[in-house]
Amino acid sequence: MTDPYTLVVVTAGVGDPSSTRMLADRAAQRTRDLVTRRGGTVDVRVVDLRELAAEVTTALTANHVGPKLQLAIEALGRADGVIAATPVYKAAPSGLFSSFFQVLDNDLLIGKPVILAATAGTARHSLVVDEQLRSLFGFLRTVVAPTSLFAAPEDWGDPGLNKRVDRAVLELVLLMESGFARQVRDESWHSYQHEFGSAGGTELSIDLDSDMMRLAAGGTAQD
Repeated sequence: MTDPYTLVVVTAGVGDPSSTRMLADRAAQRTRDLVTRRGGTVDVRVVDLRELAAEVTTALTANHVGPKLQLAIEALGRADGVIAATPVYKAAPSGLFSSFFQVLDNDLLIGKPVILAATAGTARHSLVVDEQLRSLFGFLRTVVAPTSLFAAPEDWGDPGLNKRVDRAVLELVLLMESGFARQVRDESWHSYQHEFGSAGGTELSIDLDSDMMRLAAGGTAQD
């Protein structure tokens, strides 16, 4: 038996109940069902950004990562797959959703397969996923499933939504099964230009006492 996959669901819904959370949960459940049918298991971890709002703000303004945010970051680092779901406000993803991903190290999600999902009060926002979220997750160098998910109020009773969810889930599971993200990190990690602090500890080999590093920090070179 293979080790279980780890699926992390990031949801920025603020309502209770939240349509964004409902869409993310539907995709997560169908992912679990499909993995089970294919002979595997999956552990699902939900990151509810409502609970991290204060710590995300602190991380943005004071560069301090609180304990709940740290746990969320560690979960994403271990993830084999990600479902990222946001409500849409004023033709843009939630500010909380965008801020959360902006505080992550650029290399945390390299190669990880992702389903992008969004909800809104009108179908006029349906292109936000592909026009805005794909660029963000492209910058983070994830592997985004070709099928994205979007639900306006009229979509919840439409069988077409379930078909799109199933299609996106199949793409996600196949990408997880490929092991692409793990291979990238295992075989090509050093070929990326990492931010300081994002290289999994390998930055500790940097000689911080060299003339170059002292000059970069505003000091002077030794004679």
